[in-house]
Amino acid sequence: MSETTERRVRRRGGGREARAAVRTSNAASQAIWPGIPGGRYKPLSDVDMARIHDAALTILERTGVGDPIPELLDLVLPKGATLNEHGRLCFPRALTEDMLAQAASEFYVHARGSRAGKDDMHCTKEKVYYANSGTAVTTFDAETRSYRPSTLKDIYDFTRLVDRLDNIHMLGDTVLATDVPEDYQHDMSMVYSMLAASEKPACLTFRTREHIKPAIELFDMASGGEGSFLKKPSVIFGGCPIVSPLRFGRENLEILIDTARMGLVADLAVPPQAGATSPAPLAGTLAQAVAETLSCVVIANLINPGVPVVFAAWPFITDLRTGSFTGGSGEQALISAAAIQMGNFYNLPTSVGCGMTDSKIPDAQYGLEKALTFALAAHAGANRLCEFGGMMGSLMGCSFESMVVDNEAAGMISRTLRGIEVSDDTLSVDVIHDCAVDPGHFLGNPQTLQYMETEYVYPNLMDRELTDTWEKAGKQDLFERSRGVVKDILSSHYPNYFGSKLDEEIRRKFPIMLPKEAMRAA
Repeated sequence: MSETTERRVRRRGGGREARAAVRTSNAASQAIWPGIPGGRYKPLSDVDMARIHDAALTILERTGVGDPIPELLDLVLPKGATLNEHGRLCFPRALTEDMLAQAASEFYVHARGSRAGKDDMHCTKEKVYYANSGTAVTTFDAETRSYRPSTLKDIYDFTRLVDRLDNIHMLGDTVLATDVPEDYQHDMSMVYSMLAASEKPACLTFRTREHIKPAIELFDMASGGEGSFLKKPSVIFGGCPIVSPLRFGRENLEILIDTARMGLVADLAVPPQAGATSPAPLAGTLAQAVAETLSCVVIANLINPGVPVVFAAWPFITDLRTGSFTGGSGEQALISAAAIQMGNFYNLPTSVGCGMTDSKIPDAQYGLEKALTFALAAHAGANRLCEFGGMMGSLMGCSFESMVVDNEAAGMISRTLRGIEVSDDTLSVDVIHDCAVDPGHFLGNPQTLQYMETEYVYPNLMDRELTDTWEKAGKQDLFERSRGVVKDILSSHYPNYFGSKLDEEIRRKFPIMLPKEAMRAA
C-alpha cells in the first residue's frame, strides 16, 4: 500500500459537521505531510550546473579561503589541503571531489517526547520541510504596528506558537534575546526557552564553541538522560563560518571543527551578497557561494569522513541603488532556487533562507514576496526552507501574526508540491458519466466525500466567504484574523516540556534568565 493510499484509508469520519469542526481546528491536513518532495523547478540546465561546479572547484584550488586558523591548518594540511603564496587555504580539485564522494547524503534530526518518531525529520535532497531561524533583533508589536527590541520571552513565545503550527516542522532561534547580553547566559537561556516550549526538532546557533558542551548536557536532560542526545540528535548546529568573500570567521569555524569531531549535524549558512561581497552577475555570486559552501563540506569531511553537513549556500541580493540587502526580490527567489539545485546536484541535504520579505508589515508586498520566494525554493527541492515563519523587514524583525500566516502558506505550497495523482480512480471516468446523466452535479457523490479531506487543503485564515458574510462578520483582513489566532494560542498554551522536577534541576545547574512567571498565564 502506497503512502498516499495509506493516508486516504485513514481519512476522518463522522459526517459533515465533524469534518467542518476538524477544518476549523489546528489538526494537520490529510492532503499534505512533512517531507513532500520538490525538485521540479530547475532554473539551471545540466550544462549550467557543470560550469558552476567547475568554476567553484577552480576558485577553491586557486584562490582558496583566507584567514585560516592554525588549528584548522593542523587538521587539513596533512590530508591534502594546501596554502598558496597569499597564505590562503586551498583545496585541490581531486581532494574536493573525493570529499564530496564520501559526504553524507542523508541523516535524521529527531523530535523528542511525544513527538519522537512521528515528527522526526529525514534530511535528504528534495524532501521539503519548513524551518524557523533568523535571530532577528526586533519583534513586531501588532498593537503599535512598530518594532521593539526582541527579548528572551519572545524566544519562548515564538517557540510555543510554533509548537501549535503544524506546517512549521523545525524550531529555530527566531529572535535574539537583546535583554540578555552576557554570552553564556544568553545561549543557555535560549536553549532552555526553546526546549521547554516545544519538542519539535531544532536548529540553534551558539556564540562560542565553549557553549556546545554544556548545551549538550542540557540536550541530554531534555532527551532522557546522559548520552541520549548523541544517540538521537534533535538539534542541527547553525552558524556562518565563512565571511564573504572567501574568508574564515573564527568563532563559527571553531564550532564547525568541534561539531565535525563529535559527528553532529552542522548547517553552515554561507551568505555572499551580490554586488557587495560577491560579483554582481548572479552566476558569479552562485559560483562563489558554491565554492564557499563546498569548503565547509570538505573541511568537515576531512576532520570526520561522512559527518552530516548541510549544503547551506544562501546567496543574497543587493539593491545596487542603495547597497542594501533585499530579501524579497525576484532575483533572490531565483538565485536561492539555483543554489538549492546545486546542492541537489551534489546529492546533499540543503537549506536556504527564503521568505525574507522587505515589507515591514503583512501587506500586499509581503504576500507577493513571500509567495515568490517560498514557492520557488520549495519547488526547487530545498530540504529545509529556513528564515521561514514570521520574518519581515529584510530579516531585521519577526512577527507572531505573520508566523501564523506563513504556517498557512506552507500548507498551500505543500499541496502544490504533491502534484496531481493520475490513476483509474482519480480520472473518474465512470463517476463523470453517472453524475453527468443524473443528478447533473458531483455534490454528495461518494467519491466527492471520499476525496474531500485527502485531495484538498482547507485554510483557516484565508477568507473564502461571500462578501456579505465577510461584511457582517466585521470586515476583518488577514492580519486581524491572524491576530486572533495568536491571541488564542499565546493566552492558553504555556508548555514546559521539562516538567517541574527537571526544570528545577536545570535552573540550579544553568543560568536560566527566563523567569517562571513568563511561562504561565498572568
